[in-house]
Amino acid sequence: MSGEIEDSRRITEGVIWKQLLFFFFPIMLGSFFQQLYNTVDTVIVGQFVGKTALAAVGGSAAQIVSLIVGFFTGLCSGASVIIAHFFGARDQVRIGKGLHNAFVLALAGGIFFTIVGIIFAPQMLAGMNTPSETIPEATVYLRIYFAGLTFAFIYNMGSSILRAAGDSKTPLYYLIACCFLNIILDILFVVGLKMGVAGAALATFLSQVFSAVLVLANMIREKGSLHLSIRKLKVSKDIMKSQLWLGLPTAFESTLFAITNIAILSALNTFGTDTVAAWSALGKMDMIFWIVSTSFGIAITSFVGQNYGAGRMDRVKKSTKICIGMYTLCAIVISLFLVIGKSALFRLFTSDERVIEIGCDMLMRIVPWYTLYVFIEVLPEALRGVGDVIGPAIITLVGICAMRIIWLVGALELSPTIGSILFSYPVTWILTSLAFIFYYWRKSSFENKKIH
Repeated sequence: MSGEIEDSRRITEGVIWKQLLFFFFPIMLGSFFQQLYNTVDTVIVGQFVGKTALAAVGGSAAQIVSLIVGFFTGLCSGASVIIAHFFGARDQVRIGKGLHNAFVLALAGGIFFTIVGIIFAPQMLAGMNTPSETIPEATVYLRIYFAGLTFAFIYNMGSSILRAAGDSKTPLYYLIACCFLNIILDILFVVGLKMGVAGAALATFLSQVFSAVLVLANMIREKGSLHLSIRKLKVSKDIMKSQLWLGLPTAFESTLFAITNIAILSALNTFGTDTVAAWSALGKMDMIFWIVSTSFGIAITSFVGQNYGAGRMDRVKKSTKICIGMYTLCAIVISLFLVIGKSALFRLFTSDERVIEIGCDMLMRIVPWYTLYVFIEVLPEALRGVGDVIGPAIITLVGICAMRIIWLVGALELSPTIGSILFSYPVTWILTSLAFIFYYWRKSSFENKKIH
């Protein structure tokens, strides 16, 4: 151990529920503004360009973006867990090595996926049964989005590191600034200059560049343990090995999760543009729940990671229970809000009555089951915070991914309806929740699981 770590960032002392809330809210607001990027694109495109453009931006293109970004977010989790452990243990030297390893990973991953995405965008869309009338605009949107992917990766990695160190506010401030920039540019390019889908994509691209510049400038100016030096950007094999060991299972899990959603969208694509447009709008509406869900997951991973690194096993276990309680309450409130306001919410995206009717039916088949997802988010993220990544990845692979694909195959063969396809969500959530509760109960003693 060397040097002094900033005590203001440490979350290994104090009242747990208060610290979780103070840590959670900036993450939630940050996630909200991050998702608002694409939601603003969807709303403006849907209202000012049309439902075909809405399906192009919010349908297959959105799922492909989710697939790629989800994979990299999984890799970020490996870096953030390692740095949280080092931060809890006050190991300044290894924090620095982990930080620079992480940014090497962000640069390499961003460049690779940018090249692949730009080249293969049309093939990816065609492989998802994307309605033919939406493919040209969806291709334009994807290629411009992929052009800015390296900047998005840099921001995501930097914000993950800041949160792992106990700073969930700085990423929030940056996202707020970038989101407002995105809204202004959307209005300028889509409404003012009539650039359509390309304008929405360009607005997101420029906002991602801005977010990357902000986080890089912050960490380069940093004088403490999180100082980033361009000259120190190199691979430290032992730390990179640990980051990949923790990150890759989560990355592949996120990828497989996204693939199952792509499979569902591919099935829904066969029902036509109205159905895809309704699904796109629903995906933006219920994003409020997934924002809260992801934020609780990030919060408990960082919280557990630091306390585990500091040897505070009592706080590790207690914080997990408190997080489950807070998340359950939020899930109930959000579900009621979406169910009660469904028609009015859909009208924010489209005035097409058929699309609204299909969307409301979809919502009622999924949203009432949201409380089941509490255990699927909190328990595996708590386990990842102590370095257990293989077990949660296997449970998610079998319970969510494999079972959902099996259900889809059977549903399309026996009852090819929208309802039977969407019922794959509650069925797999029930099975996976039970599996995680059992696994966590068996693995709830963390004392002998240290990974470094």
